[in-house]
Amino acid sequence: MKLTLIRGLPGSGKSTFAKVLAKKTDAVHFETDMYFVDDSGEYRFAPNHLEKAHQWCQQQTYHALLQGKSVIVSNTFVRYWEMKAYKEMANKLNVKLEIQVCRGNYGSIHDIEPSTIIKMKSKWQN
Repeated sequence: MKLTLIRGLPGSGKSTFAKVLAKKTDAVHFETDMYFVDDSGEYRFAPNHLEKAHQWCQQQTYHALLQGKSVIVSNTFVRYWEMKAYKEMANKLNVKLEIQVCRGNYGSIHDIEPSTIIKMKSKWQN
């Protein structure tokens, strides 16, 4: 059982890599963006619900780990503190933690302003 965090800027290939890796390793994949997908499959981002979305992702991860499943979480994780809850979760549950970084440039499917991505890049912690 393992918890894998996949981090990278928007459009870097995180989701695609996570989906492929999850299928290959029989892991469960979560990301905060999943919270914003409605019942018809439409992505409807609501910035005022972002904190709830992150909490949802953490809760889904925790429950899957408790069930003995390996989990892959793909989010931007620009700053170290954004991974803290997952690191604590892995420690608490005695689960191996792996962090991978995506550095591709495939273009964001969520129409994120280039200026926002530039700001995120300037805050990136290696």
